[in-house]
Amino acid sequence: MDLKKFYSLNFLGRLFLSAIFINAIPGKITNFTAQAEYITSRGFPEQISIVMMVGAIALLLCGAVLLICTERTQLACSLLLIFLIPATIIFHLVPFQLAAVARNLSVIGGLLVAIEKSK
Repeated sequence: MDLKKFYSLNFLGRLFLSAIFINAIPGKITNFTAQAEYITSRGFPEQISIVMMVGAIALLLCGAVLLICTERTQLACSLLLIFLIPATIIFHLVPFQLAAVARNLSVIGGLLVAIEKSK
């Protein structure tokens, strides 16, 4: 087995898997207030919404950086799952948004496979 090829494919896979999370970070930072207000509109208290936004940004940033820059795939994917599963349930199930739920389920599946393969 060619280890150079294996590791470059591994890296590309982790990079591509993290792309959706990296893409979400700038919008959460630049539109922080609007995003927090949206969370508040979903029934969460304003202070909790702010904490949830800070937590979301931290989970996305830490998870994506760990997934791309380190071999700590299990930790990285776990952090991203901690963000993605509640976000899917809270924001996409009611009202049911088929495209968003299907996309998130696909990414959740990819993260779970990455965790299993890294053991």
